[in-house]
Amino acid sequence: MGMRVALDVSAVPQKIAGAGRYIAEIARRLPEAGVDTTLVTRKNDAQRWSNISSAKLSPVVPDNRVQRLAYEALLLGSSGAAKNSDVWHGPHYTMPHGSKTPCVVTIHDLMFFTNPEWHEKSKVAFFRRAISYSAKHAKVLVSISDFTARQIDEFLPGHAPVVVAPLGVDLTRFTTDASNDRLLFEQHALRSDVPYVFFLGTMEPRKGLDVLLRSFAELAALDPEVELWLAGQSGWGLKDLEAQIAAHPASARIKQLGFVDEAVLPALLRQARCVAYPSRGEGFGLPVLEALACGASVVTSRGTVMEEIAGPTAQLIPIGDSAALTAVLSEVVASSDSLRAQRSHDARERAQTFTWERSLRQHLAAYEQAK
Repeated sequence: MGMRVALDVSAVPQKIAGAGRYIAEIARRLPEAGVDTTLVTRKNDAQRWSNISSAKLSPVVPDNRVQRLAYEALLLGSSGAAKNSDVWHGPHYTMPHGSKTPCVVTIHDLMFFTNPEWHEKSKVAFFRRAISYSAKHAKVLVSISDFTARQIDEFLPGHAPVVVAPLGVDLTRFTTDASNDRLLFEQHALRSDVPYVFFLGTMEPRKGLDVLLRSFAELAALDPEVELWLAGQSGWGLKDLEAQIAAHPASARIKQLGFVDEAVLPALLRQARCVAYPSRGEGFGLPVLEALACGASVVTSRGTVMEEIAGPTAQLIPIGDSAALTAVLSEVVASSDSLRAQRSHDARERAQTFTWERSLRQHLAAYEQAK
């Protein structure tokens, strides 16, 4: 009999991004790798997961968030999915309490410890407790970057063994092939004749959008054509951001796209003059990797995990430094076609070192270690 893994996908929202993308990719690839996989879903969410993965489904988790978290802590460990599996994988910090099935838990980042002000207060206390519990009671922790692994050592003394499994990128979807981009833009009512700086990510305080907006005010004054396009779903703490956009001197050139269709996302990354991701901190920074895979010119924050992921291919600025960001954006937006082509080549080569296949192999190693 092969390995039997129960993967808890009950925390993934309807609009998949970031950590949700990671969980969906693992859910899809485990059965393809021959692993006997059961996805533990919310009661009303089984159909969606049947479209994502060929794994067996166990739709037992309540849909209400508070009930879901209580059910996970108190009852999931004795569920049929847990009892009939060799390993339980909690891919989002948490695990059932008192589980007799060996548990692997993914720790994305330690920002609930390092920078609690970047999160809603209600989540900070919960996730600090959950992460501390997982660190002590899981058989193995999965860290999605070396950066996070170092922080696990610093903030979670006496933790379980750690396996580092960097995230990947779908290199067949995020490509440098721009042959259909104009048509895709037309289908989504987007102009293809406008130079734009692109941001992709959940709209929330730690993403550095305040810095990007200050920088764009300076850039827009220098360049009468450039626009700023913002893509991503709404998070929390948006009041200040909305006020900053409303009062922005170039507000007419700021396009808020919201959560964009997956079909057009690679084209948006490819066609951007620059992808700006001035986040103050991440567990990985998947939008940076997806942008590199599309050959985009990327600017992101020095001293963060994004620097580790992008290596020498991204332009780096100090965290929170809008003047430095303006200088980089001005240079990149005005760069020659030959320089852009070289940067595109280098970016794609860097992205090709991060694959979901490699990530899955590390996860399988973690499962074997936990059994």
